[in-house]
Amino acid sequence: MSRSPGTPRLLRRLNDRSALELLLEDGPLTRAELGERTGLSKVTAGQLLARLEERGLVEVAGERAGGRGPHAALYAVVPSSAYVAGLDVLPESLTVGVADITGTMVTEVTVNLSDGREPVAAVHSAVRRACESAGIDRSRLRSFVIGTRGVVDPASGDVRFSYDLPAWHFGVLASLRETLGVPVTIENDVNLVALAESRHGAAVGVEDFVVLWAGVGQGVGVMLGGRLHRGTSGGAGEIGWLPVPGEPLPADVSQPQSGSFQRLVGHEALSGIAAAHGVPGETVADQVRTGGEAYLDEIAGRLALGAAAVTVVLDPGLIVLSGDIGRAGGPRLAAKVEEAVARVCPSRPTVVVTGVAGNPILRGALVAALDQAREQVFSDTV
Repeated sequence: MSRSPGTPRLLRRLNDRSALELLLEDGPLTRAELGERTGLSKVTAGQLLARLEERGLVEVAGERAGGRGPHAALYAVVPSSAYVAGLDVLPESLTVGVADITGTMVTEVTVNLSDGREPVAAVHSAVRRACESAGIDRSRLRSFVIGTRGVVDPASGDVRFSYDLPAWHFGVLASLRETLGVPVTIENDVNLVALAESRHGAAVGVEDFVVLWAGVGQGVGVMLGGRLHRGTSGGAGEIGWLPVPGEPLPADVSQPQSGSFQRLVGHEALSGIAAAHGVPGETVADQVRTGGEAYLDEIAGRLALGAAAVTVVLDPGLIVLSGDIGRAGGPRLAAKVEEAVARVCPSRPTVVVTGVAGNPILRGALVAALDQAREQVFSDTV
């Protein structure tokens, strides 16, 4: 097996990448601090910083007082060196978030899709509005990640099937890439929620966990060994079709509402439970938020069937409840689901409520987009 030689150029690139990641995670840092953490000499660290400063990737962000000598300059990554976009696509709306290379969101824009515009035109228009709102040129965007409902084909990257987004069909991804002129990725929405939980939420530092999305639709995001598990065809986590004892099997898999588990825990079913328990509320989330113990016990028992099925197959150790139902139920519902799962399977995973603030699909899309953009920007410094 041949090995690539450790050329000075390659070593500089690796050192630059390491330094930039340290500055993102722990910065701002002085030249001496950066040298200590990377193992580089002060001279080499100084040359590295000068090189990155010349490329517009780092800048002096302040000073740190030392002893009797002059203050040491603090270096940080330049936020405006690159931007990324994350998108959350729903049947009636499209939300765009733009973040700088440090991960700070600089704008969030939601546009109404009731005019029926096709996907490429809708995305282009929404991204243009977001860039105008942020005061940046669209050419500064280095990566786009779009979260959609449905199954995304791992081979083509296109949406293979989506019940309520029929216009997002094969060929849309290629058109988006051509129109926007930068890398574009389409990802299942609940998979993006799992990314958000692993980076910003309840699963930080956890390599094996599952997100159970309880909302208008039901889904599972699976993280194994710190990596998303999408399945051979991209269908991993489509738990709405899980067969449930006592519920009829789906007659047509193109209709998600016919899935056994979906019928058991969908909004229509939960509204029926609320009516039976006399729980008021304009929405199902309102009912879950204010419902009594017996009402929540019944919901938890139903959600636990899906959680238990995942647990006996994957044994994740941690299950994160998300979606409008998961958020509304909060820690109270999570605790009841944990107890119900323990009653029906030999493992007892910890069940917690989501820890992601804001729109978790959008946050996950930005996580994925930032990883892609940093790979581009940080790998081309010399």
